[in-house]
Amino acid sequence: MPKLKTKKAMQKRYRITKTGKVMGSKTKRRHMMTDRSPKSKRQSRNKLRVEKMHVNAIKLCMPYHR
Repeated sequence: MPKLKTKKAMQKRYRITKTGKVMGSKTKRRHMMTDRSPKSKRQSRNKLRVEKMHVNAIKLCMPYHR
């Protein structure tokens, strides 16, 4: 049976931690940041844990990143 391919778009957007949590970036960080408060800009730098309903789909797209 051939090897499974990793979906490169998912690999660029998400990281799987050693404990199995899926982490992704927060949205709305590309432009128009001058309208946002310093607090919201600072908080959006942190990674965000992905909801449980999406985790299985993301892990299927990255079979060797477990």
